[in-house]
Amino acid sequence: MSGHSKWSTIKRKKGKEDEKRGKIFTKLIKEISVAARTGGGDPEANPRLRSAVDAAKGANMPKDNIERAIKKGTGELPGVSYEESIYEAYAPGGVALYIEVLTDNKNRTVGEIRHILSKHGGSMAEAGSVAWMFSQKGQIFIDAGHYDEEAVFLAASELGAEDIISEEGLHVVTTAVENFTALKEGLAAEGIEIKDSELVMDPSTTIKLDEKLAEKVLKLLEVLEDSDDIQRVNSNFDIDEEVLRKLESE
Repeated sequence: MSGHSKWSTIKRKKGKEDEKRGKIFTKLIKEISVAARTGGGDPEANPRLRSAVDAAKGANMPKDNIERAIKKGTGELPGVSYEESIYEAYAPGGVALYIEVLTDNKNRTVGEIRHILSKHGGSMAEAGSVAWMFSQKGQIFIDAGHYDEEAVFLAASELGAEDIISEEGLHVVTTAVENFTALKEGLAAEGIEIKDSELVMDPSTTIKLDEKLAEKVLKLLEVLEDSDDIQRVNSNFDIDEEVLRKLESE
């Protein structure tokens, strides 16, 4: 595989989910509700909902919160109606951004995105100019400190994984969406605990960033994902581990 969603790995290493649990819960509740609305309230028959529920459980969201979010999505309980949108943009250095949004006010959200991009050296892109670089994949994250790389590679390969890399203290397994659930269940059956998993838009190619550009791009991505309306930012950058360690030590 020629590309890799590096940002997915970096943000997990930095522990942003733990630092902002309330914000993470808000995003997960939105995703669960929309997934239930579009594909039904049964996680076993709705892969998107199952992935969202798994993510919520991984974040230690109470069961009652999960069930309420599903019922709001199916209409069994009243709730805010969120609209899905995709925005395409560029970060400094020509890095492509595929921004996934769930919002109850598109005008507010697009205004916020434009403001953040402008402030941090990015810009909006025309529809279609970025999307072609990405395809949806499932990514599974396994703690490299607990599991040997070769063992994970062998198990994941036999279960149909498309790509397995080890970086930033994690083994990152990438697979086709239709194999996502089966791969997670297969790894669990092999005794391999999954730290986290998600559906991402993975890039076909990447842009290598030097230290100066990497600092700017990482800051922009952090600010974008701090927005309540932005569910996920997918990008096509790459950074050498040496550069990343230097940035983290500053």
